[in-house]
Amino acid sequence: MKLIPHWIDGSAVSTTDGRSLPVYDPATGQQQAAVAAATEADVRAAVRAAAAAFPGWRGTGLSRRAEVMFRFRELVDANRKEIAGLISAEHGKTVADALGELARGIENIEFAAGAPALLKGGFTEQASTGVDVYSIRQPLGVVAGITPFNFPAMVPLWMLCTALVAGNTFVLKPSEKDPSVSLLLADLLHQAGVPAGAFNVVQGDRVAVEALLADPDVAAVSFVGSTPVARHIYETATKAGKRVQALGGAKNHMVVLPDADVGAAADAAISAGYGSAGERCMAVSVVVAVGSVADPLVDAIAARIAGIRVGPASDPDAEMGPLISREHRDRVAGYLAGGGGDVVVDGRTAPVAQGPGFFLGPSLVDNVATDSGYYTDEIFGPVLSVVRVDTYDEAVRLVNANPYGNGTAIFTRDGGAARRFQYDAVCGMVGINVPIPVPVAYYSFGGWKSSLFGDLHMYGPEGLEFYTRTKVVTSRWPDPSTSRVDLGFPEVR
Repeated sequence: MKLIPHWIDGSAVSTTDGRSLPVYDPATGQQQAAVAAATEADVRAAVRAAAAAFPGWRGTGLSRRAEVMFRFRELVDANRKEIAGLISAEHGKTVADALGELARGIENIEFAAGAPALLKGGFTEQASTGVDVYSIRQPLGVVAGITPFNFPAMVPLWMLCTALVAGNTFVLKPSEKDPSVSLLLADLLHQAGVPAGAFNVVQGDRVAVEALLADPDVAAVSFVGSTPVARHIYETATKAGKRVQALGGAKNHMVVLPDADVGAAADAAISAGYGSAGERCMAVSVVVAVGSVADPLVDAIAARIAGIRVGPASDPDAEMGPLISREHRDRVAGYLAGGGGDVVVDGRTAPVAQGPGFFLGPSLVDNVATDSGYYTDEIFGPVLSVVRVDTYDEAVRLVNANPYGNGTAIFTRDGGAARRFQYDAVCGMVGINVPIPVPVAYYSFGGWKSSLFGDLHMYGPEGLEFYTRTKVVTSRWPDPSTSRVDLGFPEVR
């Protein structure tokens, strides 16, 4: 059985106690590899390597660090097919979906290559007589990233690019469910010129996570995952004095007004609800149908579901793959056996759901009650719920009352209604006739409410702010003849 190792201090290493975890092929349900499970000693070794590499990497010129990011971008681009193949083999998403994930990740490398323009400080000459004041941005030190299974390439690239270009060193703990991409990224970073120890990977489970949260040499932690874990990481790491950005769960609403183009809205709901088998933090999971649009919209979505081809990534015509694990597939399917809505399309009856692998067909549930599990839980699978309301105001109240505030969208032809919605929605990211409003890399990604624990969003300008701290220098070069003792509080004159 193939063993997937750690990457510590510039090379692949196995775990100290031999413990490992299974890695499955979601399309067949069979174990295809094992991944090393880090001990506390393994994590400590990775952090030590990162701490030792920090002075040298921080001392490397900013233009050189940006050049390394540019080289890394070229290497990732040249290896797109191999990276996408690894994603598909371990996650199960289609190759086209994996290539799309990687493309959005590459945007973050490109942003990092241009980061010098944003890492410069400010300078005020003659703030007071003979006194200059200026600010500089400096890296934090060793930072850690804990990333989810659903985007094994993109989410690490959200973190590591801005962290490294800012002069930090990095320890990545990827998901144990699809860990191989992390090692390929580590090798490409090494080829690009990131020195040994500046980027490390520790594989494993909660043991590795808790060790990173407790390690005194880790200055900051970035996380993407479920809300309960995000809350735990935020509370634990901040208590230990670390800076934290912890992105949690979502329940993204797509509001469809009566004047919307029904066909376009149905296409968007299908694309955003069932892409990657619904295993996206920006997936649309609730369609809020306003007034008379409900019946034709539900009919249009149901008609389109019949044309979705579900299958393994090896099928070039497949549009949706399996879920990540048998346990998760069964949990998602369990919602369809309960009450709280009218099941229009039941994914459990799809032919592919009867065969091997962790497949479940797309499901559609109408007339969903807002106190049912369909609505209250982050299902994280190919189950699209429709909640019917009478007015725009009801729709907005529904969006804003939800404990999650990751993303939302509105579909309408009315520019005034759209502008009002972007003003009214209590949510971190808003789409107007765009169902998955993931920002481009030169903005930042993050939700509100229980979708984010911490003050700063991820990647982009806020990512650079997270991975640096500002130092203000007040400087004077006086003539010795003017020096005197003055115990008064300094005034600006």
